Amino acid sequence: MTRTRLLALTALPLLALAAGCAKKGELVVDSGIGVTALRSSCPTVGVPDYTGDVTTFVDPSRTDSGAIDVVAALTDVRSQCNDSGDKVYTITDFDVLGRRSDVRGARSVQLPYFVTVVRGGSAVVAKRLGTVTLNFADGQERTQAHARAASYIDRAEATLPADIRAKITRKRKAGSDEAAVDPLAEPDVRAALARASFELLVGFQLSEQQLAYNATR
Repeated sequence: MTRTRLLALTALPLLALAAGCAKKGELVVDSGIGVTALRSSCPTVGVPDYTGDVTTFVDPSRTDSGAIDVVAALTDVRSQCNDSGDKVYTITDFDVLGRRSDVRGARSVQLPYFVTVVRGGSAVVAKRLGTVTLNFADGQERTQAHARAASYIDRAEATLPADIRAKITRKRKAGSDEAAVDPLAEPDVRAALARASFELLVGFQLSEQQLAYNATR
């Protein structure tokens, strides 16, 4: 079982390929005859489709513009990752921009969000819910809030097995049949890459109605 721990504090798994100089965290094909560097064990950080904003309405039965109460958008997602130890530790910060239609009176609006660790593009191994609060002063239309979350992932789980690393990095003689085969396309390599790939995803925790509204507007 994957030992992954997710922490909510205050408030997806692709490999980078490059044709130039090798850098940490990249897979670099060396003129078609080998790979010079391996992927990072840090998770990819992102926002799933349709979860980056939320709209609330003064009347739950309406979704027209005249019934909009508060609109909020998740923005400026950034992360810091430390993969030097047995645990890969990632801190993710993000901001929430909010706007309300009725600016009368001071008001606080609490919006739920999720932080999820996903393995291999589809397997949710940890999830935590949090709340971000938008504070509006009397007469204020727009406001901003900040939130933070963190995750621990076992480095061993995010590391490719030695035999897979050897298969990827093995030098291949130019012009040979072996050199014509992309090692990243081999089924066992692709499966190992998926198992060792993690994403840290953040977004608003939406109701079915809110998600449908975002997807169809």
